[in-house]
Amino acid sequence: MVDDEIMNIELLRAYLEDDYSIASATNGKEALELIPVEKPDVILLDVMMPDLNGYQVCEILKKDPETQFIPVIMVTALSGRDDWISGIEAGADEFLTKPVNKMELLTRINSLLRLKKMHYDLLEERDKLNLQNKIRSVLTQIIPTLLRTLPAEQKSIVIHQMIDMVVESILENTDPDSSEEGHEGIGDICCQIINQLGADFDSEKIDDGNTIVHIHGNVCPWGKEEAQLNPILCTISRGIFSRILDIYGQDLEVDALETMGNGDEQCLFQLNKIEY
Repeated sequence: MVDDEIMNIELLRAYLEDDYSIASATNGKEALELIPVEKPDVILLDVMMPDLNGYQVCEILKKDPETQFIPVIMVTALSGRDDWISGIEAGADEFLTKPVNKMELLTRINSLLRLKKMHYDLLEERDKLNLQNKIRSVLTQIIPTLLRTLPAEQKSIVIHQMIDMVVESILENTDPDSSEEGHEGIGDICCQIINQLGADFDSEKIDDGNTIVHIHGNVCPWGKEEAQLNPILCTISRGIFSRILDIYGQDLEVDALETMGNGDEQCLFQLNKIEY
């Protein structure tokens, strides 16, 4: 909340403090210093303030890549057409006229928060696609050529290093807590990670002796044609699953029963209990 009148701040605080954590500033300069520290989800910005007015503050925020997507609600006693146009030109997302109605205020805030979440969800999806494309490009184009130039004894080392890099890169976008606990849950985690590379894999609980989980895939993470040209990519898929088992400490091992790289119609991996 930014307003040079303390009473206005206290009124808005009374409306919102049950649902939101609130920080306030009494002038534009103070607001610009506070916002990078507080990282607010929504800014309620008065227009008529000394030194920097609300339009100027809003324009500064919308030009800064760090703050340009924070929703700004202009809260003003001004209601003329020119005033609203000035707010739009400054980049304001919404307007409220003083005296502020509580229900209207809550509705506008909730609406902007939904839009903000949708925006960041889209950015997250974009980052995931960029990550997929980057990893797939490296592994499907550069790695097979690299491996052909290496002595046999070094190939295994390089493959293991690549697998570690892939798994570590995409674990940041994976939520293992959303999966079941135990052996069945590890199948879900395997699918979450391989699917972030562009695959379409799912896991199925199996109760067949030592076999615990089947992981099937109808869409190859590397592209079916690329995998058939370079079956080593199927080895990397299997290695990714093995690395996940290492990380999460499961007493399981993975076997590849079918892979598209070997001409099968699907990929089928199974997780088995390790026999000691």
